[in-house]
Amino acid sequence: MVFEDRVDAGRQLAKALAAYRGRHPVVLAIPRGGVPLGRIVADALAGDLDVVLVRKLGAPYNPEFAVGSVGESGKVFVADYAERAGADSRYIAEEADRQRETIRRRRAQYNEVHDSVNLAGRTIIVVDDGLATGTTMCAALQEVRACKPARLICAVPVGSPEAIARVRPLCEAVVCLAIESDFGGVGQFYRDFRQVEDEAVLSILKDNS
Repeated sequence: MVFEDRVDAGRQLAKALAAYRGRHPVVLAIPRGGVPLGRIVADALAGDLDVVLVRKLGAPYNPEFAVGSVGESGKVFVADYAERAGADSRYIAEEADRQRETIRRRRAQYNEVHDSVNLAGRTIIVVDDGLATGTTMCAALQEVRACKPARLICAVPVGSPEAIARVRPLCEAVVCLAIESDFGGVGQFYRDFRQVEDEAVLSILKDNS
């Protein structure tokens, strides 16, 4: 399954989530790639849009490969294969510190244009543009669960079987349009997978304030 771009993926994902329209859900997008999809899904479901700030922990010598993730609360999710990928506890701690700094910077930027939504007692749909390892989504779901939502849903256009299995225990439902076993990276399932810039995220959040 190949999507034209994040707009196409967001529209298809919104259709798959149509049952949540009328429940006033909160759609939490994972920046930056998940935010364009989150906007489309939130609009389609007449929900609120916000972001959940998490960052993947890249593997030594291969920063694109996630060996874990860290959330805004500081809680670290470590993948069960992290040590095999060369990431010992010291490396994880140092990488988590680096990524927390990025989270702090982004929160300061986003707070200038958008007020955070109270998640307690709400139906929460966490959205990203795809799941390769699933570690970032795992951290996001753990962060949101601590806010005591009424129901927690993970929603993505595409994911690997391993990633879907990793996130499934952390939420009430997983909505994934395509589970692909031949998974080299999320970008292979998009014809247009250009990087989402901070300016685009800020514009979307400002428009949804």
